[in-house]
Amino acid sequence: MAVDVVTDILISRSPAEVSAYAGDPGNAPEWYANITSVAWLTPPPLAVSSRLAFVAHFLGRRLAYTYEIVELVPGERLVMRTAEGPFPMETTYAWEAAGEHGTRMTLRNRGEPSGFAAISAPLMAAAMRRANRKDLAMLKRILERSGH
Repeated sequence: MAVDVVTDILISRSPAEVSAYAGDPGNAPEWYANITSVAWLTPPPLAVSSRLAFVAHFLGRRLAYTYEIVELVPGERLVMRTAEGPFPMETTYAWEAAGEHGTRMTLRNRGEPSGFAAISAPLMAAAMRRANRKDLAMLKRILERSGH
């Protein structure tokens, strides 16, 4: 069973501001509750084929995985993919103008879990949806409060 979770939020900042902050992997631990660290495996700046090592805690488990950037359209879209572990995943960020000074950010996680992860896919999708909503709300608070 495939997992495909899409969440979005309106942020009162320009797409350039939102994408600059959210698309910077170094900021991920600040707005993702479950991500504890990100390390560059290839030299910055972010580009297609950049590789980043993420460490996260999700559903009581420690997860370490490497994301590779597979698409990057500055200010519009960032797609990263991992093929590691029981749950290969693709994460997409999309930014579009909303109103005069706002941005709609869409966060999509999709993947094809295998083994035990496949059995728990519906539970995992629900937990991911909850986590993504909280993470986007945190991103909104950070950006609207600080004027990034």
